[in-house]
Amino acid sequence: MTSKPDTPLLDTVNNPAQLRELKAEQLRQLSDELREEMIDAVSVSGGHLGSGLGVVELTVAIHYVFNTPDDKLVWDVGHQCYPHKILTERRDRIRTLRSGGGLSGFTKRAESEYDPFGAAHSSTSISAALGFAVANKLKGEPGRGIAVIGDGAMSAGMAYEAMNNAAQAGNRLVVILNDNDMSIAPPVGGLSAYLARMVSSSEYLGLRSLASRAVKKMSRRMHEAIGKAEEYTRGMVTGGTLFEELGFYYVGPIDGHNLDHLIPVLENVRDTSEGPVLIHVVTTKGKGYKYAEESADKYHGVPKFDVVTGEKKKGAAGPPAYQNVFGDTLAKLAETDERICAITAAMPSGTGVDRFATAHPTRSFDVGIAEQHGVTFAAGLAAQGMRPFAAIYSTFLQRAYDQVVHDVAIQNLPVRFAIDRAGLVGADGATHAGSFDITYLATLPNMVVMAAADEAELAHMTYTAAEYDEGPIAFRYPRGNGVGVPMPETLEKLEIGKGRIVRDGTKVAILSLGARLEEAKKAADQLEAKGLSTTIADMRFAKPLDEDLIAKLMRTHEVVVTVEEGAIGGLGAHVLTYASDEGLTDGDSGTALKVRTLRLPDTFIDQDSPDKQYDEAGLNAPQIVDCVLKALKHNSAGVAESEAEAGARA
Repeated sequence: MTSKPDTPLLDTVNNPAQLRELKAEQLRQLSDELREEMIDAVSVSGGHLGSGLGVVELTVAIHYVFNTPDDKLVWDVGHQCYPHKILTERRDRIRTLRSGGGLSGFTKRAESEYDPFGAAHSSTSISAALGFAVANKLKGEPGRGIAVIGDGAMSAGMAYEAMNNAAQAGNRLVVILNDNDMSIAPPVGGLSAYLARMVSSSEYLGLRSLASRAVKKMSRRMHEAIGKAEEYTRGMVTGGTLFEELGFYYVGPIDGHNLDHLIPVLENVRDTSEGPVLIHVVTTKGKGYKYAEESADKYHGVPKFDVVTGEKKKGAAGPPAYQNVFGDTLAKLAETDERICAITAAMPSGTGVDRFATAHPTRSFDVGIAEQHGVTFAAGLAAQGMRPFAAIYSTFLQRAYDQVVHDVAIQNLPVRFAIDRAGLVGADGATHAGSFDITYLATLPNMVVMAAADEAELAHMTYTAAEYDEGPIAFRYPRGNGVGVPMPETLEKLEIGKGRIVRDGTKVAILSLGARLEEAKKAADQLEAKGLSTTIADMRFAKPLDEDLIAKLMRTHEVVVTVEEGAIGGLGAHVLTYASDEGLTDGDSGTALKVRTLRLPDTFIDQDSPDKQYDEAGLNAPQIVDCVLKALKHNSAGVAESEAEAGARA
């Protein structure tokens, strides 16, 4: 492929097939242009920056050497996939990242044939790539499975479970370990690169295969001894003994930014009959953008920013973030209670545990991307008399559900679950939405489930959980900043299973759970303007229910509407079950009671602004009002309609 001298190379490359037409010496220029394009795009859209900058050269090299999309490339977590998206026919949309109707911030099957597997949670790549590799092998079709996994994701057990079963894939499976943080590699330089090329070369592997056939004719003991000697000799020089024990042929470490090192090694691996293979590359997060390289968090996730100055464009200061309210409250409580400790699974700042860790470093534990271990670790702490708080995003706690059931709930151990990112989460989309925790927790015996309506309620619930020793207890709260209510000077220990009346009325009762309370208040204002007197109850607890409050409101109001930012099976389902069991909907009180439940729809909601997401979900004030009017068979002005009029409007 030729281009005009003043034409950027990136403008000539829209897909990997065009990339593979370039000369190897052109790839440095292409990588530089790709890095500049990514920086500019993320400055407009916001998103994950440091991780993508760290894999620019690696992305170019993989697509240059391997035959994507026939070779299936799986990015672990996927937040580093922006350069990949630019090279795979999506450059024209790259500035729509994480916005409504735009590109996902992660890989997504529905988006491109170059995204063979969707990912946004970590440590799934090797299992998926193994599936692609074995499927092609069984069908007699060409194509490899290629997994790119970071050192953080390698801390999760699932990665090793997959590697333990990888031998059946043979040379169809290639795992690339992107080591960018943990410093598990020795210094990388010319000697290391030479050794990596040598041990991945066909000449070396041919000699290795010949030697292997020769030693098989010797005694079993001699055969094993020679094999171990070769393995550990390479291990002492290049590392990788652990991966060899798991059945992988280890190559590395190599400089992940040096294309002269990367390309020949990848080509050797592509052409080898040895396998499965693990290539260990060492990269730098934020590579090529000084503000990202110098940042303590490597610009992992950023809002829109100025490319020249690196200054992040933030809105006006507002109420405190929910995770910081939790972290500060817990740190304060721990000053007088030495039993309190905090556990996070690789999300210290995202959960507020970093604030606790600053004050109480010996009682703070980051277990890495290992939610299963974190939950059972907390169970062990609780069994020994500590007061552990497992602070985990709602969507990540799903990964440890068996441990919540088996290791915590069945044994009735007082583990405290601080569930961040409850409800819809905006730009991160469906993969990170906390949609299901009310349902999957409130169904468990012994479990107490709370939901904070605002930042003050979160502080009270943190204190309540700390003081609750009768069994497991969970409290959920949303992403982002609070609503601006004053923070309490004195914390209140909430009565378990009791809600509160926020506003008194006579005709309509809104039972709100969690952070939809502000929208419930707006809806009540609109209903009052239509002459419909409205009660608002902040239920506080999804389990146990405040049955007395529910019964009272159902007996004294014509319409009861439950509102929650969770999937079906949560508060609404439990209220309906209770009402049915108690006969509250039978009309014995003389009131023709109408009960309606508002919840997240039975669909996955893509990335957008939270307000638009909740509009789509039907959980904002206008939809609450509309639900009440339809139940009462009133028109939009609040005037009762005839049956015929109501039917026509429906």
